[in-house]
Amino acid sequence: MVARHRAKRNANGEGGVYRRADGRWEGKFFVDTPDGLRKRISVYGDTERDALNELNKLRDQRRRGIPVATTTLTVAEYMSYWLEQIAAPSIRRTTYATYEGDVRLHIVPGIGKRQLKRLQASDIRAWLSELRTKCQCCAHGRDAARKKPRCCALANPECCQAFLSASSIRHILRVLRAALQDAVDEELLSRNVARLVQLRVTDDRKVRSFTRAEALRFLEAAEQHRLYALWAVALTMGLRRGEALGLAWADVDLGEGRLTIRQALHRVDGQLRLDPVKTDASIAVLPIPTPLVTILRGHRKRQLQERFTAGSRWRETGLVFTTSHGSFIEPRNANRMFHQLCEKANVPQLRVHDLRHSCATLLFTMGVQPATVQRILRHSSITVTTGTYVEVIEAVQRDALDSMGSLFAHVGDGSTSPLSSKTGPLSSKLSSNGSE
Repeated sequence: MVARHRAKRNANGEGGVYRRADGRWEGKFFVDTPDGLRKRISVYGDTERDALNELNKLRDQRRRGIPVATTTLTVAEYMSYWLEQIAAPSIRRTTYATYEGDVRLHIVPGIGKRQLKRLQASDIRAWLSELRTKCQCCAHGRDAARKKPRCCALANPECCQAFLSASSIRHILRVLRAALQDAVDEELLSRNVARLVQLRVTDDRKVRSFTRAEALRFLEAAEQHRLYALWAVALTMGLRRGEALGLAWADVDLGEGRLTIRQALHRVDGQLRLDPVKTDASIAVLPIPTPLVTILRGHRKRQLQERFTAGSRWRETGLVFTTSHGSFIEPRNANRMFHQLCEKANVPQLRVHDLRHSCATLLFTMGVQPATVQRILRHSSITVTTGTYVEVIEAVQRDALDSMGSLFAHVGDGSTSPLSSKTGPLSSKLSSNGSE
């Protein structure tokens, strides 16, 4: 008796393909949904091969741990997956914290309940329009968390109108575009609808910086501060707040007069930590101005005295700027000290980051070329430099062209124009050619 050969069957859960009564081919497959459940879904094709191809795509997605776009997959569920599985492994932790904040505070509350596959460009436009006019303090209950309410949580609530800036809204849209593009690349979506949305809003905010006179008053007021060197370094070398607070003595060569920028101090996940600087382009070796070398030597001497006084309480971090016990300086405390110095110096209340803008502005007003300013500030391209400080550059160009007015100092005083003088070379040439 000849043994009968049974057709090979797929393992349980691997899915199968069969022909429907209407002639189309259908494949069924169990997938893992983002909420941790298993769901059986169907794929279709005009031929058996088409249905098998669709089924194989689902198998590949499950193998790679990609959530399958079932009808229950929402924007919020996908953004959670995107943050943890795609964004987190490929970006810096500080960048991740920014993305996570955009998702948690803006994207999920705004469009999180919409189904990923049904999200339209019109949905995104409507959400962004609402975002522009929504007070963030009111929306997130920030005033209620304060010990002394100032606006929304008062007995008679007052909106403080803490609206998002245009640059913040653009950043939120960029995060959404990046996430949806990854969904397209992983074949969860057929197109990125966020790319169809264009923002035509501009910031009324301009780059704020100290004038030369204000910078001098600020440095004079800061001269007796224990962190005078911090403010001097940030202003004269254009360091970001985190870069200045994360500067290590191992990266400062006072003998050669140069420092290396390679790390920054940030509060991430509730803890202060040192991370590599913003980008590879931000790593640089910069010369230290001679007066600043003297200031840093004095700061080093003062820090050694503090270390001796602290004794066993001293925490060795190796950083240039620390607390009196050697610990990291909390960035928010740096902000408070800076605002106190601004008040003492009677200068505008800027941000610590605006010391970087002040450095660039002062360099431009001293006639330094944009390419040199770019290298000092370590921008990724000269376009970033000229785009950020376009108004400053235009003002410098205007002053330069106004200086050309000295050529016309005689205009209006009754004297003869040099161009019309018969003794001038140009008028002589014109006279000789008068017959023509």
